[in-house]
Amino acid sequence: MPSFPPPPPAPKKSRTNAIIIGAAVAIIAAIIGTGVVVVQDRDDDKPVATATTSSTPTEEEVEPAVEEEPEPDYVTPLASDFTAELRTVRRKCFGSAGCNVTVEPKLAYNGASTSLDPAAVFEITYEIRGGGDGPVIETAELTDQTTLNFTQTLVSGVPASGKLSMEISEILERGY
Repeated sequence: MPSFPPPPPAPKKSRTNAIIIGAAVAIIAAIIGTGVVVVQDRDDDKPVATATTSSTPTEEEVEPAVEEEPEPDYVTPLASDFTAELRTVRRKCFGSAGCNVTVEPKLAYNGASTSLDPAAVFEITYEIRGGGDGPVIETAELTDQTTLNFTQTLVSGVPASGKLSMEISEILERGY
């Protein structure tokens, strides 16, 4: 027998630490890889500047031409483009002194309202005739192609059998 005892067997190294470290490295690599893919995907929407040696652009480098819609041709209406009437709101008569009549304009545009600039305001000046004190001049505003703003008008001295009439005298366009 040998004079010294045999060396004790070498302890088996545990591979648990190696497995844990390997798994951690794999998880970190997966997270970094996912982050790179997400960042590249987000950057795909942005134009990327690339250096090329070619003097002619490739199909990818040329942006498609954006066709601009032509601005529509709007018209400034004329007085003849409207049908104008008066609507009687109130009538109070005083015998031989005549009547006080409150009226408001009824205007109808004979053209297509889409031919009018929606951003413009049209001042429509009109004259009311038939009152005892002579003609009355008023102004209405046409906005948003179809909205008519006006104030009612009191005309005094109108004969009891008399009728008021209206005529458009001027149309001015104001743009805002």
